[in-house]
Amino acid sequence: MDLNHVIKLLEETDKDDLEEKQLKSVKKLMQYYQNGLPLRDLAQIFKILNLCAAKIQHQPYFIESAYNILKLCSLPFLKKKVSDEITYAEDTANSIALLGDLMKVPSSELRIQICKCIVDFYHAEPPKKHITGYQQASSSYKIQMAEVAGLAKAMVQALALLENQLVEKLWVLKALQHLSTSKVNCALMMEAQAANGLCAHLSDPDPSGQLLFRSSEILWNLLEKSPKDEIIQQLSSLECLLALKEVFKNLFMRGFSHYDRQLRNDILVITTIIAQNPEAPMIESGLSRDLILFATFNEVKSQNPLVKELKLSNSYEDFELKKLLFNIIVVLCKDLPTVQLLIDGNVVLALFTYVKKPEKHKIIEWSVAQYEELQLHAIATLSSVAPLLIEEYMLCQGNARILAFLQWCESEDSFFIHGNSFHGTGGRGNKLAHMRYTLRLLRAMVSLEDETVNTDLCERGTIQQLIGIFKNTISKSNDKEEAIVLEIQSDILLISSGLCEHNISRKEIFGTEGVDIILHVMKTDPKKFQSGLGYNVLLFSTLDSIWCCILGCYPLEDYFLEKEGIFLLLDLLALNQKKFCNLILGIMVEFCDNPKTTAHVNTWRGKKDQTAASLLIKLWRKEEKALGVKRDKHGKIMDTKKPLFTNFQEEQKIIPLPANCPTIAVMDVAENIRAKIYAVLGKLDFENLPGLSAEDFVTLCIIHRYLDFKIQASHKQRELAKKSWENFLARTSNARTLKKAKRLQEKAIESSRYNERPPNAIFHQTVIKGLNTTVPSGQVVTLESTPARLVGGPLADTDIALKKLPIRGGAFQRVKAVKTGGFRSWREINIPTYIRRHEDNKGDIS
Repeated sequence: MDLNHVIKLLEETDKDDLEEKQLKSVKKLMQYYQNGLPLRDLAQIFKILNLCAAKIQHQPYFIESAYNILKLCSLPFLKKKVSDEITYAEDTANSIALLGDLMKVPSSELRIQICKCIVDFYHAEPPKKHITGYQQASSSYKIQMAEVAGLAKAMVQALALLENQLVEKLWVLKALQHLSTSKVNCALMMEAQAANGLCAHLSDPDPSGQLLFRSSEILWNLLEKSPKDEIIQQLSSLECLLALKEVFKNLFMRGFSHYDRQLRNDILVITTIIAQNPEAPMIESGLSRDLILFATFNEVKSQNPLVKELKLSNSYEDFELKKLLFNIIVVLCKDLPTVQLLIDGNVVLALFTYVKKPEKHKIIEWSVAQYEELQLHAIATLSSVAPLLIEEYMLCQGNARILAFLQWCESEDSFFIHGNSFHGTGGRGNKLAHMRYTLRLLRAMVSLEDETVNTDLCERGTIQQLIGIFKNTISKSNDKEEAIVLEIQSDILLISSGLCEHNISRKEIFGTEGVDIILHVMKTDPKKFQSGLGYNVLLFSTLDSIWCCILGCYPLEDYFLEKEGIFLLLDLLALNQKKFCNLILGIMVEFCDNPKTTAHVNTWRGKKDQTAASLLIKLWRKEEKALGVKRDKHGKIMDTKKPLFTNFQEEQKIIPLPANCPTIAVMDVAENIRAKIYAVLGKLDFENLPGLSAEDFVTLCIIHRYLDFKIQASHKQRELAKKSWENFLARTSNARTLKKAKRLQEKAIESSRYNERPPNAIFHQTVIKGLNTTVPSGQVVTLESTPARLVGGPLADTDIALKKLPIRGGAFQRVKAVKTGGFRSWREINIPTYIRRHEDNKGDIS
């Protein structure tokens, strides 16, 4: 067929009875291509389609012609050669892109047919009649070309044209539902702000319910197949959350079918994902308050009309809903402003209704297996919520409830859990899963270090109860439950540590029974530490409990020594596992304050009759080798000026620090084990140490002088910093010195450049002529003039200036205190001053 003739005919405008001829030519085209469209003719066919569409506004008869050509697009694309798919790829993509443009034509029939055509891309059928010389293009060819054409983006943009045309909108959503199964299309839809546009109209009226269903499916695909953070950002608008709130509320209160409940749960999952964004206005939209109400109305009676007559069934969908509501409470509580809503909603009280022995005859709403899973989920949720609401926790007698529930977990009755859920893993046929999550909750509360909570726990006999549970887990453990038992034991020791730390009377309550369980763990076969089951965590917890539950209580220290506890510590140290060494040596340092310890340390013997002193010296040499300290083959000092310097310190530039900041030499003490080895050997007096070789004695001499070397290094660093500051003053006060320094800097810059410029390289000029600064320019410029203490600071001439200048000058200045992990390694630092000095040093011409 001569397509060029058809195109020429459609382009003509000044002949009589032209419209009839044009319509006839299009009809012939329809009959000719009724079995498929050859790829080689596709560009011309779509040009004809475009010409027909352009005539619709003034010649309505062309609607049918355009409609019929669009129906052809649903037919298979045909290729004559295998290479046609590649040869005509650009023409095909451009043709398919035209479908998106044609959505702008104000014709309902055409828009619906375009959507049907796109849907047919995903349901390819073979040609009705075989055409000689042609074969069908691959089934995914149309889909791939739609991706290249950016059709998905155009269809999202078309939605804005269909605000009040529900039928057409539903067809566009159906097309987008198919298109969103591809990552490429999802990326294009994301660019067109599809997530925001779809979510904001979720609550639009639609008797069929298709709008909500298809929109939620597309949102799911976007979350799965495109950058999640970007989609969440688009969904985090107030408009979107208000729509989600309305939809979820309607489905929750009026959705009774299986389909409605599934859709309700899907909407809740999407809401949970959005709630993970701290910038999402969950509180402002009122969604947080409603979700908390829906999560607790079953346990805490409410007069709110939304839930007054509402009741959940034990259907699978309602059961999943309950778990999802528990889950979103955990997400919401990460946003601290939500805490007041949690208080108003009695969330802690609602969750504590599950922390009790199950009463078989009273579980009506849920089956036994469902209640078991909800119980575990509620306890897990409490671990996140209760630490934020200590007052509500205590009002609910949280400690008493937890301890009573732990007592039931330990008891032997006929109740055994099914272990089907995620939270029930490892607890089938026993109550270990309940015990694990209850101990996690207790650990979370103890870790707050709230004296009211901890005192109440100790008065209720928690320490003794935990020791009893630990002993029972030892006697009843088996290989199948090994991992969960190890976690329980670790938590018991961590809780005991939190309760006993800094309190001698509680350490006495911990007593010899507590020491015995610590010794039991320390006797574990070393091979098990590599098993990956949790023995490493248990050992860390054990070492922590030695720190917190034994050290400082002399009767327990003596009992630990009598039971050969120091021998066990040295056995663990001899395993040479770096992750344990620092902690064990710290414990050894503390224990050496006890005069009875020295004899135990000197008595210990390891493999090949190794002594404790030999072990410590060997660890010292290994640490120095790892740090890159320079020693000769006999272990002697190579650089007498820097006897303890590491590779890191050598590479570190000199940075002037405020007087109240520790130097690098001092910080080095906290970062490696050399200081602790020195302290332990110092407690042993460095004399009469058995089992040492000649090399050991050389290393021992270095260890003996460790403190002197450290003091020397600290003074040296201060002198270098002082010299650097003097050089800076010289440069800024003497023009000749400044020019000389600048020449040296330029020479250093030139020497650092490539001798030969790489091919195709672009050379950027780094020196700006006429720039009146004495330091290299950067993104931040710090200007300094006369010191503030002399002129009174920037506010000296204002009404709010101080009547009497402070020592530092100027108006009141904030001092930021930085605190890390309980260790006060950084004291109060004047942050602006520190940064300025740091930047000055980086910008020095030196």
